[in-house]
Amino acid sequence: MRSKNDTIPTSYANPAFDDEPTGGKLSSGPSPIGSNVFIVKQDHGNRNRLHAEPFRLEPVTRQSIGRSIIRGVRSLWATRQTEKDLGKNKDLYVKTTLRELFIYLMFIVILCIITFGMTSTKTFYFTTGLRTIFTTQQASGAGSQPAFDDIASFEDFWTVLKDPIFNGLYTEKWYNGYNLTQDQYGYVLFENKILGLPRLRQLRVTNDSCTVHKKFQKTIEECYASYSTSKEDHSSYGTPDTNLTKDAWYYQTSAQLHGSSSSGLISRYGGGGFVHDMSITRDEAKAELQNLYDNLWLDRGTRVVFLDFTVYNANINLFCQIKLTVEFPASGGAVASKSFATVKLIRYVSSMDYFVLACEILFIIFTVYYTVEETLEIMRFKLHYFKTIWNILDIVIISISYICIAFNIYRQVEVGRLLDELLRDQNTFADFEFLTYWQTQFNNIIAFAIFLAWIKIFKYVSFNKTMTQLSTTLSRCAKDVLGFSVMFMIVFLAYAQLGYLLFGTMVEDYKSFAISIFTLFRIILGDFNFDAILEAHRILGPIFFLTYVFFVFFVLLNMFLAIINDTYSEVKSDLSTQKSEFELGDFFKRSYEKMLERLNVKRDRIIDIQDALKNADVNKDGVIEFGEWRRDLKARGYTDVEIENVFSRYDIDGDRILRDAEQLHFKADLTALENNLETDINNLRKESNASKPANGLGAGETDNGNRVTYDEFAILVRRIDRMEYSIGNIVSRIDDVLTKLEVLEKSKIKRREALTRILNNISEDTHLSRDDRHERLEKMIRNELEGNSSERQTPIQSLLTDTPDTHATSYYQSQTSLRQGQDEKDRSRPSTGKKKDQY
Repeated sequence: MRSKNDTIPTSYANPAFDDEPTGGKLSSGPSPIGSNVFIVKQDHGNRNRLHAEPFRLEPVTRQSIGRSIIRGVRSLWATRQTEKDLGKNKDLYVKTTLRELFIYLMFIVILCIITFGMTSTKTFYFTTGLRTIFTTQQASGAGSQPAFDDIASFEDFWTVLKDPIFNGLYTEKWYNGYNLTQDQYGYVLFENKILGLPRLRQLRVTNDSCTVHKKFQKTIEECYASYSTSKEDHSSYGTPDTNLTKDAWYYQTSAQLHGSSSSGLISRYGGGGFVHDMSITRDEAKAELQNLYDNLWLDRGTRVVFLDFTVYNANINLFCQIKLTVEFPASGGAVASKSFATVKLIRYVSSMDYFVLACEILFIIFTVYYTVEETLEIMRFKLHYFKTIWNILDIVIISISYICIAFNIYRQVEVGRLLDELLRDQNTFADFEFLTYWQTQFNNIIAFAIFLAWIKIFKYVSFNKTMTQLSTTLSRCAKDVLGFSVMFMIVFLAYAQLGYLLFGTMVEDYKSFAISIFTLFRIILGDFNFDAILEAHRILGPIFFLTYVFFVFFVLLNMFLAIINDTYSEVKSDLSTQKSEFELGDFFKRSYEKMLERLNVKRDRIIDIQDALKNADVNKDGVIEFGEWRRDLKARGYTDVEIENVFSRYDIDGDRILRDAEQLHFKADLTALENNLETDINNLRKESNASKPANGLGAGETDNGNRVTYDEFAILVRRIDRMEYSIGNIVSRIDDVLTKLEVLEKSKIKRREALTRILNNISEDTHLSRDDRHERLEKMIRNELEGNSSERQTPIQSLLTDTPDTHATSYYQSQTSLRQGQDEKDRSRPSTGKKKDQY
């Protein structure tokens, strides 16, 4: 045994180390020190000529590559629901949760870009400008003239149509009186191109479509009912004196017009009717309107008139489909309403639009990704999958996403077709109503989708107890709130019906039962018109208001809030005693500590290699041979692969010797690498914003004191080997005792069987007397005992001895001497023959 002061490094844990050949099989196990500092890649084109069998890693098989690819693809869809063992690995659970959250936030960002790319503040100003020019401007003339919103009669309709609407559609002069050029005609507010021709369309009902009371039948000969499709008039009427408006007096079906039904404030109307497309020039259009006016195009049978046209603003790439509706109810008068559907039908024009297109492609990829993810979860949980509200929300979002994708493709194709038809013949009506309607529905659907997508974030942040307060409170008080809601709605609906019946004929806020419900909700929020119901009835109005405020606002609403407040207090009290599934702060702190530990381990390896460069030259000849290098690093616990990798990198000439120049190059690289690691460690500590590092040292200290030196490591290895040898002897003796006890048990069973057999033989022989049976029984028992005496004595004597089983002990020693990642050829058995070791 070498003394402590001997300079030749040896492996204390394995004295047979020096006899191992340098070209033996490599150990693929990890080094006890940590991860590799230097990795030498395979270079089949430039092998070391002096090495007949260079140390190289075994090639990766196709099967292992395939398994790696499958694992990588499967990990893309790994969630907290699909992974079974996440509960056992807390770090993996945290990483999976954070990965899910990060991917979903990317999906949210892309969805926001798409939705904001479809609209902007320009949409509001565009709609407001058009609404001002067509619906709020009053007709010119002396006195108070009506605007479109003020239409209350046939005369008001023609007055507004001929003045503010007509002037908005047909602008021929600038504000200074100069005439527009031919190319500037057909624009609204000089910026918005009118697509095709504006269209007037009316729907009528037949005479005698209602029943007159018999007492008035002689006085009232005509009766025009409210609009319904069954009472719609399809017959031609009128006698125009010119051909300007000849088509306006003949009914056309919805199929002929390619129209669709439309809703007004009073009723819903079909897509057919009596149609007149206004001319493209101002003078012709003015003459056509005068002709319709003079020949009573509108009369008592008219129930609604629509003015439809579409404008396009190329400056902001927006379409606006305008529908001005005037209904003439059976009660008389007129009710005006309007619809301005501003949409972006041509999606891809500017560079920002193409960026949105790229986001839409990513949106499709994310939709497919989440489809696969939810499919995997359904395959695993079957019908139990649909018991979770978050899973149902996932299905809804995915379904809406596919609807939006399909409509986006359809809209792109259909807009192109409509524009091509319009450009071929601009003297026709451009019907964008159907397309703008569904584009509006698409905008509404995707707005609903992104709302649900934002709500779904609670699914991914539910690991924190603070984030679960809302959902837990609502789930706990759901039954109480549901029961209370029944009582609340009984009282609330009773007041709604009472308000409708009391004030429906006088107050606009109660003109229908549905509007009365919304009015009462507004009262709860403080928005009410007390003067209106006071004027409607000076006694019942205040009584209705005061009783409603007392019972609904002061009693029922406060009971509702009390239920939620009590439940929230209970939830908050329970959560205060619970721990979150994991804390992000702790996770990032552990990640910081692991990162710092890895950097320190790398630095320790560099220090070990630097010490090896100093101490490996045992014969002091100024060069380091591979055998010396391997012996030194092997004693420090490094594997053959690591030793060969480090040596081969700086053995430039391949002679298996590190000379002065190679050693200098080696030391320079080690110094540079050590400096870089120190910089990384310092930067990591600064970023942590902690007063002390994670290992508890002072700000100006390092953790070199935690390093294990070469001698200490060798001593620890020797102690571990002695401990393994002692444990091996104990285990071997325990095995011997168990074996011998098993032999004793078997001998007892044999004796029992022998005695049973003897008794059976004697009992079967009925010819023997009692004395003969007794004598024969003694003889057979004596023969049985003499025949098995040696077999019975051996285990008993073995139990009394203290001799170990040499074979079992040696076998156990051979097994316990192996390290992780090594086999019997890589590592010799530890020196177990010595009972005492010198330290």
